[in-house]
Amino acid sequence: MVRKSVMARPSSLFHVFFLHVALVSSCTTSTEIRSEHSRNHVALFIFGDSFFDAGNNNYINTTTLDQANFWPYGETYFKFPTGRFSDGRLISDFIAEYAKLPMIPPFLQPGNIQYYHGVNFASAGAGALVETFQDAVIDLKTQLKYYKKVRTWLRSKLGKVEAEIALSKAVYLFSIGTNDYMSIFLTNSTVLNSYSKSEYVGIVIGNLTTIVKDIYKRGGRKFGFINLLPMGCAPGIRIIKAENNGSCLEEASSLVNLHNKALSELLRKLEKQLKGFKYSLYNFNINLRQRMNHPSKYGFKEGKGACCGSGQFRGVFSCGGKRLGKEFQLCKNPNEYVFWDSYHLTQRVYKQLADQMWNGARKPNSVWPYNLRDLFQAF
Repeated sequence: MVRKSVMARPSSLFHVFFLHVALVSSCTTSTEIRSEHSRNHVALFIFGDSFFDAGNNNYINTTTLDQANFWPYGETYFKFPTGRFSDGRLISDFIAEYAKLPMIPPFLQPGNIQYYHGVNFASAGAGALVETFQDAVIDLKTQLKYYKKVRTWLRSKLGKVEAEIALSKAVYLFSIGTNDYMSIFLTNSTVLNSYSKSEYVGIVIGNLTTIVKDIYKRGGRKFGFINLLPMGCAPGIRIIKAENNGSCLEEASSLVNLHNKALSELLRKLEKQLKGFKYSLYNFNINLRQRMNHPSKYGFKEGKGACCGSGQFRGVFSCGGKRLGKEFQLCKNPNEYVFWDSYHLTQRVYKQLADQMWNGARKPNSVWPYNLRDLFQAF
């Protein structure tokens, strides 16, 4: 997101394996195997920012403000830093698990990646606007270009018809927009001198609309979104204005509210305009806010301050000692905290939210017509 950041005898197993290989070799072509693969799995394509970035920023020319490939990131689950902005897994990792998919790899990860199950294009610091932290992150437009390369790869491997089936069944998951607004407060941006808040939100939503329509045009039909978190209440934003005495930054919160309303309206409009368009919109904002304001209700001890960082609320983005200062504090148990660092969440929170995104009750005539399980099962 954010910048600056039943066990069998061995002999039986051998005979079963040998028979299986023989049958496959004699009766099934490699093309048929790939085609069967595409029919039996719903792929997951992931776009967005650091809430979903599984390590793409490890492989670009950027600064540590947009990277998390150092200790203590990843310490809870992976036991080493993967580039994820958390102590462990992200929402997108849990969604892949619930969909019975392997962990979805970052697009830029070196090696011979197979894209049958999907791929992750997200980049920490990315926004819907190309100008957001430009040249330091992979903006949404570039993520779309990467997706087009994957689409070409699938067509070459599966054939045009099978690839189109796979792409129409796939789920396209988005977390985008936070950085377009956060950058205003973390840099010397004067954008709000040129546009009103509603105009600026309109530009951000317009860029997102273009990307979604382009994916739809190329066969995508099932889209999942999370709206924006209570950005003004993140530890790193609370400390921006000393005169606020640690209260939430209202200017940031108002932009988030405008964006979330516009996103909801956009998706309802696209559902009416685009035949076969299905979407899930998870209220990330309100569900995270509940955990921040009432942490004990959800099994946490601290809802406002971060586990890793320095200063008030540990809001200084110094986790790991490679960014805004070498000194930082680290809590003993991340599971007790809602926030992992100044802007990002702990694995435990991500799992709770992913559970809701996957299993949430359908609400007719609401902003949440489908949960993510519905999308994966819908053909």
